Amino acid sequence: MHNDINTPLLDQIDCPADLRKLSESQLEQLVEELRLFLLHSVSKSGGHFAASLGVTELTVALHYLYNTPDDRLVWDVGHQAYIHKILTGRKDRLHTIRQWEGLTPFPQRGESDYDAFGVGHSSTSISAALGMSIAASRTGSNRKSVAIIGDGGITAGMAFEALNHAGAQHSDLLVILNDNNMAISPNVGALSNRFAQILSSKLYTSVRSSSKKVLSNIPSALALAKRAEEHVKGMISPGTLFEEFGFNYIGPVDGHDLQVLIATLKNIKELQGPQFLHIITKKGKGYGPAEADPIKYHGVTPFDPQKGILPSAKPASGPTYSKVFGDWACAMARLDPRFVAITPAMREGSGLVQFEKEHPDKYFDVAIAEQHSVTVAAGMACDGLKPVVAIYSTFLQRAYDQLIHDVVTQALPVLFAIDRAGCVGADGPTHNGAYDLSYLRCLPNMIIMTPANENECRQMLYTGFQLDQPVAVRYPRGTGPGVAVQETMTTLPIGKAEPRRTGKGLAILAFGSMVEPCERIAAELDASLVNMRFVKPIDEMLIIAMCAEHALIITVEENVITGGAGAAVNEVIAAHGMVQRIANHGLPDRLLQHGAREDMLRDAMLDYAGILDFITTQLGELDKQKKISRAL
Repeated sequence: MHNDINTPLLDQIDCPADLRKLSESQLEQLVEELRLFLLHSVSKSGGHFAASLGVTELTVALHYLYNTPDDRLVWDVGHQAYIHKILTGRKDRLHTIRQWEGLTPFPQRGESDYDAFGVGHSSTSISAALGMSIAASRTGSNRKSVAIIGDGGITAGMAFEALNHAGAQHSDLLVILNDNNMAISPNVGALSNRFAQILSSKLYTSVRSSSKKVLSNIPSALALAKRAEEHVKGMISPGTLFEEFGFNYIGPVDGHDLQVLIATLKNIKELQGPQFLHIITKKGKGYGPAEADPIKYHGVTPFDPQKGILPSAKPASGPTYSKVFGDWACAMARLDPRFVAITPAMREGSGLVQFEKEHPDKYFDVAIAEQHSVTVAAGMACDGLKPVVAIYSTFLQRAYDQLIHDVVTQALPVLFAIDRAGCVGADGPTHNGAYDLSYLRCLPNMIIMTPANENECRQMLYTGFQLDQPVAVRYPRGTGPGVAVQETMTTLPIGKAEPRRTGKGLAILAFGSMVEPCERIAAELDASLVNMRFVKPIDEMLIIAMCAEHALIITVEENVITGGAGAAVNEVIAAHGMVQRIANHGLPDRLLQHGAREDMLRDAMLDYAGILDFITTQLGELDKQKKISRAL
């Protein structure tokens, strides 16, 4: 990358229509300017970095050749969509990305007409683009639909379901596989690129179609020709699988050769039916440190572009909950030979890097396949293993049927270590773990625990592992209150809460991450405070006792109020026919937008000030009721 950050071409572009005014000979310069702009912007703001560097040429080529936004570009996940945002009128706000009230971290329909489909979770692009292609056909539109999916996203079952349907529909759909998981192999060179252009040309497809018609009356000759075609293609490209789905496979193409990309895409635009373009790219392309370590530069905090990401000089503020889980997993695997850990492509995020090193034979990364991760765990549990599924709250949503049908219905001993519960932060609504207590609590045979601190998390994981039924331990992103983690592991009594403070008039029943802010509030208001620990089974006897001794019960949780932990308390009170003033506080009934976790908690009124304001308002309402009662 050059050091000159002047961007005369980029300054002329406010939308793709401006891009299309450039000559093809100017596009290479624009690609260089885009990479420099991305580097200098994201190095200040943080964000997803390496993936966008890798698709710079592709993004330029697509917006140059397709009539966006009328033509639909659907980005899978959206980690790689920063160049797309720059070219579609958002470059002046890119420095705000992932920040409170700034640009959204992923494509979002409400942010731009160029964002054809809102994304965040992987493997949805082909389905969405196919739906758009079908809609175009039904409405008589000539618009094109393009899905851009990575080599990770295409491993998921949903992607193959979409490919299967698309091939049968014969829709005019282009699927682009952005393959950045391998080095550009020898066959991705001049010969391969030339071959891709031939495969995408009108002449080839015309000859291919005509030959099949001629040979259709001679079945043996048609079969021989088909085998020959597959043999020739198989020597140069790995496209036979996609051809079997009914796609015309083209590639692999060097995704950083802009001239070849444009020539190939021009040809593809003229073709009918489902097309599959396989491009090879390098994640982090154009910035040496990111090329060398694309995982490190996948999602970044602000850094010096000249020095790259340096080791943090800040003293450790205590282990994250993810590390607490990873350390526990290593210890537990040493104690119990039945222990196995499963993750759907979240080794780093879930804290399993060290575990894989220490126990490679007990570690299973099933790729981006959340449904499979749950059912394979169920199969393991059937035959004597003790599986632990390390999964983010938002990703477990994708495997809800498997959780119900394959684990809960069979009452199998699978432990779910649910990370990123509650407000996650910069990745926004698609990644917030706002619903797990609600969607887990309704399931029979399920035990649900919410640790209030790091040590309690370790002990709950240990407790859940001992049980012979489905168990969930859900914990937030980042660090906890700083409680020392004890190496010794002890079993907690199932369904028993922990009273923290005895006060008068008001009882605060707090769950998980909300215990810490409520401790200070309880002391200030001379209220009773309970660390509820268990959402299911909930401590009914304690709730009844709190109702008998207090005029007001407040529940606080980092989950949506509807169907959550507070609702479980309400049900106990109702079932016992108790007349009690109770108020539930939790995540509001709206989507929380992206920003720092602290911003989100403040917006949800789940920080200290917000919780205190909620409680004092409820106390005020209680006083009003008392005055009315006395007057009557």
